[in-house]
Amino acid sequence: MSNNYYNEIWHLSQHELELLAIEDFQRQNQDVETTIAAQGGTDAVVSDETTRKAIVQATTYEFYLKYICIANRLEEVYDKMIQPQKRQLIRNILNGCLGRIIELKHDLVNIDLMEFSYNDAVVERLKLTPIDTELRVPRYFLRERRREIEQRNKTMHDILVKLGWVEENPVVEQITEIEAIRLIQMHERARQGRLRAHFMKEIRMLKEKGKNEEKDKDRNDAGLLAAMKIQKMWRGHTDRRKTRRRKLDEMILIGMVPPPPSVLKARAEKVEKLNEIYERRYVTQEAFQESYESTLDRVREEIKTKHGPSMTEDIADEIRAWIKDCYDKTGKLPEFPTEDQGGSLHIFSRPGTESEVSRSSARSSKESRKTKDKSKSPARSGDLNVNENPDEEGGGLQPAQSMCLPDIRAEIERFNEIWREKDESGNMRQSHYYDMIYAEKYDEVEKEFRRVVDDVMRQELELLQTAIGKKAKKNNKKARRSGKKSKKKKEKDLTPDRTTESLYEELVTNGIIRKYPETKLSQFLGDKALTARDGIKPSPGDIRQILTEYCILPLGSEQIHNSCPLIRSILLVGPKGSGKKSLLHAICTEVGAVLFDLTPANIVGKYPGKSGLIMLIHLVLKVSRLLQPAVIYMGDAEKPFMKKIPKTDRTDPKRLKKDLPKLIRNIAPEDRVLFIGTSNLPWEADQKLLQQTYNRFIYIPRPDYGALSHAWKTLLCEYSGGLSNLDCSVMAKISDGYTIGAVNACLKEVLTCKRKLQLRSQPLTHAELINVLCTRDPVYREEEEAYESWWTKTPLGRRRQKLLEIEEEARLEEQALAAKQGNGKKKV
Repeated sequence: MSNNYYNEIWHLSQHELELLAIEDFQRQNQDVETTIAAQGGTDAVVSDETTRKAIVQATTYEFYLKYICIANRLEEVYDKMIQPQKRQLIRNILNGCLGRIIELKHDLVNIDLMEFSYNDAVVERLKLTPIDTELRVPRYFLRERRREIEQRNKTMHDILVKLGWVEENPVVEQITEIEAIRLIQMHERARQGRLRAHFMKEIRMLKEKGKNEEKDKDRNDAGLLAAMKIQKMWRGHTDRRKTRRRKLDEMILIGMVPPPPSVLKARAEKVEKLNEIYERRYVTQEAFQESYESTLDRVREEIKTKHGPSMTEDIADEIRAWIKDCYDKTGKLPEFPTEDQGGSLHIFSRPGTESEVSRSSARSSKESRKTKDKSKSPARSGDLNVNENPDEEGGGLQPAQSMCLPDIRAEIERFNEIWREKDESGNMRQSHYYDMIYAEKYDEVEKEFRRVVDDVMRQELELLQTAIGKKAKKNNKKARRSGKKSKKKKEKDLTPDRTTESLYEELVTNGIIRKYPETKLSQFLGDKALTARDGIKPSPGDIRQILTEYCILPLGSEQIHNSCPLIRSILLVGPKGSGKKSLLHAICTEVGAVLFDLTPANIVGKYPGKSGLIMLIHLVLKVSRLLQPAVIYMGDAEKPFMKKIPKTDRTDPKRLKKDLPKLIRNIAPEDRVLFIGTSNLPWEADQKLLQQTYNRFIYIPRPDYGALSHAWKTLLCEYSGGLSNLDCSVMAKISDGYTIGAVNACLKEVLTCKRKLQLRSQPLTHAELINVLCTRDPVYREEEEAYESWWTKTPLGRRRQKLLEIEEEARLEEQALAAKQGNGKKKV
């Protein structure tokens, strides 16, 4: 696709985003009552709390879906656009949209009191399909860190080779000369035997042909009838074959039958060709980016050399003139603004307007990041353990203040100022614009020299004040601010003299940092929910989406992480084989994260004693901060908090009981580090301690019929190469109650290498799969009920249960009031 195509998509997305941001900003500044009135009509008075909640939920969900559609288009544009200055702007807008999506997701959770939200009416009104509503993981998370990830994987491989756990060059087994001669003899004898059999077959056919010639003389009269009969049968056969082919094409088109190997091969060739085109674009992207970066450095040095001295003199003369003017008017020397106030830029900003510093989007975004943690309210926190009362002001309906909307608006203004009406007819190659680079670097160099001149002018002003006889007033604001920071206890570094490489090697050697299989999130099989469903039983697509929003996006981008609500830890809960570990590996793969394994069985015997445990926690925290993004994993997450450990368990799981909550609390807001636990028996843990440790709880239920049917189709096609014609609907019904992990293990066991080679002559049967599937345990109803009962005891579950009880009481009161009014009318 051409550069013009991606430019058109970009401009269209920018236009839609601008309109959406205006609506969103207006909604942010409205109270809940105004929003409800706007949705229900100007004269509408909504008294029913359930109706109010439904209106606010629909409005929030609509913004959420619109931002997802725009973000998906911007991600596609950013991935394929080759102009470096456009890509920089698109990336900022994309990150702003993704951050806003996460904020709206948290608003929906506070409204619905469920991790998963649905609204079929909004989806239908926007004319979206479930595929359109699924958020894509940005590809730049991996592409722009490819070299770093490759270098880290190479370092890990070298360490494992050094330890002898992996063979560097696997030795190919060699055979002796005698064995080679015997192998050649065996194959030669087989070849001669085949030739002999073919020769004897030809002799036998010649003898039979001589016998049949005499019989054929009597059949000449019946030849015409035979030809007609053959013609009739052949025409019927060809028509039936065409009908079958048309029916098969139709079934393949609607997805009822897996495509044949020839179609799969043709598709693979087209995909490969398309990937080659994309690779060429990526190479051009990198070349243009390198050229752009080298031009930035060169232009900066040119401006410093040519304009540096004159620029310094002009700024100094301007400031001296201001000091003289103030002294002439007031008879006093003025106070020079501090660096935090903007320095000399603050002096020359026009009255009644914003200063140059406040108009700078880069500085404003930087300041917003600094003040983010101070301004973050409990509503913007990712921890649901606080604020469990659904009856408090607003009832969770008032949207929390957005940290991303100001950045989105600033980037939209930048787009309108630079790119909306820009004539690009003279830049068909889409290389960088030199004039834009020059203007940007000139301002940057001017600000740099201005800071230097400001320091000199402050010293001159102090000397003048001393000469006049007045001592300069020292500004103690900075000292007071630093005093506040010093109150926070600084964490002691137990390994100050060691390099990151040595710490990394130590953790790899002890098996704390582990190598994980590359698993894409799309390999977690299943579609998004086609219609609204119970939030406790989400579809696989919904689970993929929530992990993208809670885990992958904040880990993948520093800008998104700094602007979205903070989540330090997540617990994945579900039966065995539901895909908890695959999801963990997918999260690590999608962002190229380092995986730290603190599973009790993995750390047993390592770093013994209290001092060893302190060192382990310190190393994990320190190295995870140095190698961001990082994921700290704990399997069997319920074991450290179990009230009674089985006597057969020798892993000492309670070793981390006290230190685990502290470890998670020590993950700073600016650290792209996430703690993920997995459990299949969460009700066995002390719930209070478990909820102190984990911010969010995500339940992965057993798959329903749709997910199982999709899994059978996909896995059968993958394992058999499209040679199986099994009825996947039947297998989905039979395997109801089993997890996709059990289905995958069953196919692995049945379709061995030998069985795959026999598929053409001996097709796969249902009985083969059913016999193996029966040897595995399904998810029983009692286990499902235990999971659902446990979920109601989580912070979000308790809030939802309380809300449902309040709604039920209100409904009963309304029914009683209606019945009382009805009885009164009857008496009258």
